[in-house]
Amino acid sequence: MKIVIGADHAGFVLKKDLVSFLSDQGHDVSDVGAHEYDEGDDYPDFIIPVAREVANNPEDTMGIVIGGSGQGEAIAANRIKGVRAIVFNGQYDPQNGRSVPREIRLAREHNDSNILSLGARFLTPLEAREAVSEWIDTEFSGEVRHIRRIKKIDALLEKKSFLKRNTLPMSTNIVQGIVASIIGSILLKWLGLF
Repeated sequence: MKIVIGADHAGFVLKKDLVSFLSDQGHDVSDVGAHEYDEGDDYPDFIIPVAREVANNPEDTMGIVIGGSGQGEAIAANRIKGVRAIVFNGQYDPQNGRSVPREIRLAREHNDSNILSLGARFLTPLEAREAVSEWIDTEFSGEVRHIRRIKKIDALLEKKSFLKRNTLPMSTNIVQGIVASIIGSILLKWLGLF
């Protein structure tokens, strides 16, 4: 399995640790950067290349992206068709005796997540290594219900209008403008202002 990894300045140190860890585990690791610490860098510059690589090679490539919280990184990665990025900042440990499932495991088994987004400000290197190992080692269940749900999400990306919020064809905008003018004129006449 090829692992593509990228991080901004906030995830830079943790990324270096994980690159070494994954290489020692025998994984083919591709580090897309950042290759030097730069507090002014922008996470999309490193996350989008990871997402594109995963989307272009879905059968044999997984991605890991790292930032301060992992949230923006997952949002950026999920803009690429075929990516299913999840954020992990530590396993929830309820204090009331309840038992909760392993979040990392469910993200792979049920959602076939292909990018793991980590928050370097929330995880120790050991916690990150454990999360990465569990995520890589967990297989997608392939259950019909999960495949059906993933296909429904993918279908949204096929619809252009879904990605272009608040945009309508020019002819629709013109018709709406005309209708608004007519309604406005009628209201003004009714109110005796025109």
